[in-house]
Amino acid sequence: MSEFDTYVICTSPRSGGTLLCKLLAATGVSGNPGSYFHRASVSEWLDYFALTSDGSTSERNTLAAIFRAAIAKGSLDTGIFGLRLQRHSFEFFAQKLAVLHPEPASDLERFETAFGRTLFIHLTRLDKVQQAVSIVKAEQTGLWHLAPDGTVLERLAPSLEPGYDANEIRTHYDRFTAYDREWRHWFASQGIEPLQITYETLSSDPIETLREILGHLGLNRDAANDVEPGVAKLADETSRDWVARFRSDHGFA
Repeated sequence: MSEFDTYVICTSPRSGGTLLCKLLAATGVSGNPGSYFHRASVSEWLDYFALTSDGSTSERNTLAAIFRAAIAKGSLDTGIFGLRLQRHSFEFFAQKLAVLHPEPASDLERFETAFGRTLFIHLTRLDKVQQAVSIVKAEQTGLWHLAPDGTVLERLAPSLEPGYDANEIRTHYDRFTAYDREWRHWFASQGIEPLQITYETLSSDPIETLREILGHLGLNRDAANDVEPGVAKLADETSRDWVARFRSDHGFA
């Protein structure tokens, strides 16, 4: 039995969240984590879970149905709920959590009312230039994730040739830096000491990172032994060229 009912992966795009979610799901003991509240839209949450709500249903009852569906999907039959929250939609999620559970005085108390004993995991990417290049390239090419065998896991647009765009890279660099700062501020304001995981450590040794998380959850670390990473790195020569060019042009070490 886990020491926790829920774990929340607090992150931002291109930080290894999809890899980590797939690793955790593959153990068969640590839920089925996903971005169940990715969009800042209740109507999109309803669509995602194939739920409906008419005008006679209160917002609180609608949210209760959505959260029940999310917990069921993110737990399966493992007894622990896994959730990934992206910083860009977190404020909206927190507002709706307060509608669902208005009595608790803090975000942390509302999380624990909704989800039980909760472990917070801060998944961050230390190299913000690489992170920014990764998202700019993904947005341009439409390719977001590949499987280790090279098959496409997620493509959001037709394939196009990527082109270096320093302004876009800088915009995302600043945004990702702000997201990390906002997560740290929120943890401090709630008195939370999250488990810190970096993309760099996760990508270099995914199975040991998985074992570490299972250990913190109070689950059997050996459940990671037969897990195979389900996502391949997308960085290539183009990515490396863009990173080097941006660092040189903008004085980054």
